[in-house]
This record gives sequence, C-alpha cells and structure tokens, in this order.
Amino acid sequence: MKTEISTKKQEVREKVWSEMERKGITTFPLPCFGRIPNFKGAEAAALKLRSVDEYTDASSIMIGPDSPQAPVRKLALLDGKSLVMPTPGLKSGYLIVMPERVKGKEKEASTIRGAFKYGELTNAPPPVDLVVEGSVAVDLDGYRLGKGKGFGDREISLAEDIAKKRITVVTTVHDAQIVDFVPREEHDKRVGIIITPTKIIRNPLKSF
Repeated sequence: MKTEISTKKQEVREKVWSEMERKGITTFPLPCFGRIPNFKGAEAAALKLRSVDEYTDASSIMIGPDSPQAPVRKLALLDGKSLVMPTPGLKSGYLIVMPERVKGKEKEASTIRGAFKYGELTNAPPPVDLVVEGSVAVDLDGYRLGKGKGFGDREISLAEDIAKKRITVVTTVHDAQIVDFVPREEHDKRVGIIITPTKIIRNPLKSF
C-alpha cells in the first residue's frame, strides 16, 4: 500500500509529465510518462555543466543511464573523464567506460548499447568525484523525484559509501521540471546543483 507521501510524490510526477507533454518539451523516447523525461535542450544543459568547477575538477563521474543524460555522458568522455554508468534498473551492476578506449566513438559509447559494447561490467565501481542524475522533478531545496523505484538514491549512496565522503550530486533538467515543493522522506537524497538549459542553480543550504 502506498504511503501518503508516496502518493503525493506520484502526483508531482504526473503533473510534470503532463505539463511537459502538453508544452511539447519532451522528445524521444515518447511518451515520457513513467520515464526520466528526455527534453529539448538537454544538450544545452550538458554544456552548462562544463562551467561548473566540480565537473572541471572531476576525473571520474557517475552518470545515470537515462536519455536526457546521454549528452552529459558524451561530454564527459570527450573531456577525458572516466564514465561510470549504472545499468538500467541496476540489473547488471555498473559499466565503466574509459575515454581512451572510445576516441572518436564518444557519441556511440554514451548510449546504453554503446556503453555495454565498450564498457566493463562490475558490481563494485571505483570511487567517483561527481554524480549526475536525471530527475522527473526537483525543488530548490535539492529534493528530487526519479521514476519512483529508488535507483537514483541507491546510486548516490553507493558512490558515497565507496568514496567514504559526501559527493556533489548534479541533476540536469528542463526549467519546467523545477517545482515549488517535492514531498520528501528521511532517506531521500538531495542534489547540490541543478542545471537547466538556461541556468545553474546552486543549493544554498549549508548541509551541502
């Protein structure tokens, strides 16, 4: 049985999915319902990440496998950063894609199929310097909503457990995915930086 908070979270997801479809913001794969929605401007959001110090300083980045983060995965490889990509649903663990192995093939390697082709599977990924997650919705306190399966929180927790420290978490989203309030529970992970096609938002809370 869903808790009241879980029900409220789903209501936020449904509202964002519906609004993005209505406004024609979403792009392949469609429809966006039940997904981390891909959006027009995902490439622009990825390019803005390049101006963030935490990205510039990172040598290894964990980036979620969802479609709107494909441009981020491509740029990370182009920029010579090791890519750690959770497999969809964490069914096969994690893929490690080394940039030197995919020279000239960064776009292909940034896809799920390409990451399986060029990457190495592991259940124990190496430490990373930064985590980039997709979101359905996020608020200005840094609380995010994924699809509702908890994979994003698990990925962040594992990255921090391996690194034995708090790691900056970024989410790349469309401006329409920023909402006033995301219902939250004690175990929910927060993001420290929100990047859209038009802006970079650093969460001001001292806990980050």
